[in-house]
Amino acid sequence: MKYIYAALLLHASSKPIDEKNVKSVLTAAGTKVEDGRVKALTAALSEVDIEEAIKTASTVTVSQPSPASAPAPADEKKEKPKAKEKKEGEEALNGLGNLFG
Repeated sequence: MKYIYAALLLHASSKPIDEKNVKSVLTAAGTKVEDGRVKALTAALSEVDIEEAIKTASTVTVSQPSPASAPAPADEKKEKPKAKEKKEGEEALNGLGNLFG
């Protein structure tokens, strides 16, 4: 991600996104620079309109599930077994109480 952040910082500063500038940004940030990643990033971004990519990315929305497709609340299902377990536990305790009279 830091390589992409460096490219976005250069783009925002209207600087060319080339190997030298990306390395400079990363070095200034105190990051160890991997030459292969820098070359791959600059090659990948050479054909990308970053401004258009930013606009497209900011318009992507996540849809919420409709209430009709939402699963039924699980609370009702959980309460019944707990009540049953509680009754069984009480019966077991009553049985032990009878042992000691």
